[in-house]
Amino acid sequence: MTYYLEETPVGRLRSRSVNLASEALVSAYMSSNRIFPGLACFAALLVAACSSTTPGNTGVPAGPFANNPCAPDGTINLDVAHGVLLDCSNGGSTVSLAGNGASYVVVAQFATNLVANQDIPYTLETGTLATASLSAQRVAARRSADASAVLQHGTLPPRRPMANQDAFERAVITHAASANYPRLSSHPTAHEITPPTLGSTRTFRVLSNFDANTFSTATAQLAYIGSNIYLYIDVNAPANGFTPAQLSAFGQLFDQTLYDIDVNAFGQPSDVDANGHIIMLMSPLVNADTPASTCATEGFVAGFFDSEDFDGPGDPNSNQGEVFYSVVPDPNSTFSCAHTVSDVGSTLPATFLHELQHLINYSQHVVVNNQAPLSSWLDEGMSIAAEELGSLYYEQKCPPPACRTDPTQIFPDSSQGFIQGFFYDSYFYALLPDSVSLTLHNDSENGFSWRGGDWALVRYLVDRFGTPVYRSLETGPSDGLAAIAAATGQGFRQSFGDFGMALYTDSFPGLPRTTAPPADRFVTRNLRQLWARLFATAGPSTSFPSVMPLALFAIHADTTTFVMEPGAMSFWRVDTSPSDTTVAIRFAGPGGNPLSSALAPQLSIFRLPPGQ
Repeated sequence: MTYYLEETPVGRLRSRSVNLASEALVSAYMSSNRIFPGLACFAALLVAACSSTTPGNTGVPAGPFANNPCAPDGTINLDVAHGVLLDCSNGGSTVSLAGNGASYVVVAQFATNLVANQDIPYTLETGTLATASLSAQRVAARRSADASAVLQHGTLPPRRPMANQDAFERAVITHAASANYPRLSSHPTAHEITPPTLGSTRTFRVLSNFDANTFSTATAQLAYIGSNIYLYIDVNAPANGFTPAQLSAFGQLFDQTLYDIDVNAFGQPSDVDANGHIIMLMSPLVNADTPASTCATEGFVAGFFDSEDFDGPGDPNSNQGEVFYSVVPDPNSTFSCAHTVSDVGSTLPATFLHELQHLINYSQHVVVNNQAPLSSWLDEGMSIAAEELGSLYYEQKCPPPACRTDPTQIFPDSSQGFIQGFFYDSYFYALLPDSVSLTLHNDSENGFSWRGGDWALVRYLVDRFGTPVYRSLETGPSDGLAAIAAATGQGFRQSFGDFGMALYTDSFPGLPRTTAPPADRFVTRNLRQLWARLFATAGPSTSFPSVMPLALFAIHADTTTFVMEPGAMSFWRVDTSPSDTTVAIRFAGPGGNPLSSALAPQLSIFRLPPGQ
């Protein structure tokens, strides 16, 4: 398996960044004072029952609390497999649910991006009307047993290390934020320049190391002319690279397949150089951006988009056009890591889709519409969705069991280079949903979990509202929350609440997938199936502790204080006794005080089918 990293932009470059110390990080979170101490038990005892002590159960009785209802008011009576979203930003903190043996999933959320990204203390408790009867022990035992039903086939390649990509990303974004050059304007689609000829050369300015202030000049020859792509190869590229036939096939893949995948979904990029093409520059300067000594453990920079190329003539490092930069084949490690032609062919397609989405997004918001860039967290989720589109293209060409080394594989062999971002990262997000803000991160930050969560959010929105969501997000408001509201025609809080619930209620074990209403399920992906397959092939381990990483924890009659980040959510369950008419829940700050309205506190509640 070839490890690689890819760059991307928020004002400059962007990338899928992943913390290499994933097991240590997950382990640290699982032993923290959030709601997840029980996960440490999952890692060690996946089949045996955990301790009967459940998270948050300190034995401190809450006693009755005053009725201070979230909106809407009154006792909530839900049909089985139906849900409701309750707004607790009105100063309210309590909810009354119908009892009579009903069981509920309760998802607590801070649906905002308007506050600092820091831990917010809160309490979630039942009153004395009823207490939870489902313990973390039962949850752990059931989920571990589910693993036996998962097919143990289709092993997955390891998650790519991303540390070098992250370091490069942070340096470039920092440099871009300090730049102050006038931007080029978008040209009309009519081509105004003489097209270059095959074999002609031109010079480019290319970032040459991890110091984003350092550029070098590359002289490159035009090696392929397509309908959408000009492919240039640096004249200093090492020998033993592409054969003419390989280069032709490589150029055609990017020009006739990958380009169309992104443009059909997200719309056209700008054309500031009026050449009607994206320039793809393959240069050993990109190879040299990665120290060879760190390739095996920290990955390498495979490619990037640099928004400085939209700067006008006053910027000496701007190439004044739409450019995607990538590594070249270097089988003898002349410049850094060894990269065969095959390695480059398996690495770059997903990188290109990822970066081209960023380029389209940036050019539409900044160059065409003269806005600020789209919120970086949403732009990154869109780029991971762009990679997934590459997988979907090959999945549709090769329905199972075709094109698979093992006929039981979920994905065809041709999808393998596209799936790892959303496949792995969404699992890591589901382990830590209260610790991971989906609305307050940007591409300059490390982290795999928030990227997986933001991919899942984009995937949900497109499944729920259709593929026009992609283009709407590319051209809509720059603020991510406003962009989602405009794309879906409903408030962000409703979309966020439905998405959070769908993470759990889609595809109940043993029930038809349509058991949950459309707002509470995905369409394109069955996340339970994906996560279960990942556990079956890579777990049990500290990183993959459970067949279902999204854990429910019981709401108790105590006043334990938990913490959650803005833009995050936590997952709970309450079971009522057949003798209880109602059950009261309070979602509040420490001491029972109402949570700040700036946090956009809300509860998404769903009545579970019997046996779930």
